[in-house]
Amino acid sequence: MSQSTTEPAALTAPEVLATQRLTLRRPRLEDAAALFAEYTHDAEVARFLTWKPSQSAEETGKYIERSLKRWESGEGFSWLLVLKAEDRPIGAIGCDVKECRASVGYCMARRCWGQGLMTEAVKAVSDWALSCPNIFRVWACCDCENVASARVMEKCGMQREGILRRWIVLPNVSAEPRDCLVYSRVR
Repeated sequence: MSQSTTEPAALTAPEVLATQRLTLRRPRLEDAAALFAEYTHDAEVARFLTWKPSQSAEETGKYIERSLKRWESGEGFSWLLVLKAEDRPIGAIGCDVKECRASVGYCMARRCWGQGLMTEAVKAVSDWALSCPNIFRVWACCDCENVASARVMEKCGMQREGILRRWIVLPNVSAEPRDCLVYSRVR
């Protein structure tokens, strides 16, 4: 007697998510120049991220190409954050899916910090992910010194689970792995 195993259906993500002040939309190659001008070149934005600041709009375009390939494969989804009032991308949020969980990462132009915009975006992506039948956990982490990012996760209803010791290399801070706070929402 043979047993059949059924793989869960491939996850598809909405091309657009909306919040009160933002439209989260799938990136387009023509967004590279705007993203470079807004934040991918900014060392302060990249400080607690895993990538170094972009040196050109072309380099930012390569990031968009990688994001679109990941979208097509279903392993991860990235949306650009667009202020409804400006119709210009001011940040990005990604959601990587693995088995029954999704991890979230995000960044935003400095001029938009402290306005609650990232909280709106993280909440929208977390809500979407947890509405998917096969996802039971949404999680994110941030460097222990990144108080603003930790606050975003808390305001989105994520609970702090602990510290991941020597978890990730942030090339703009140190060549050695750093400790990170880990947060999650589960259903």
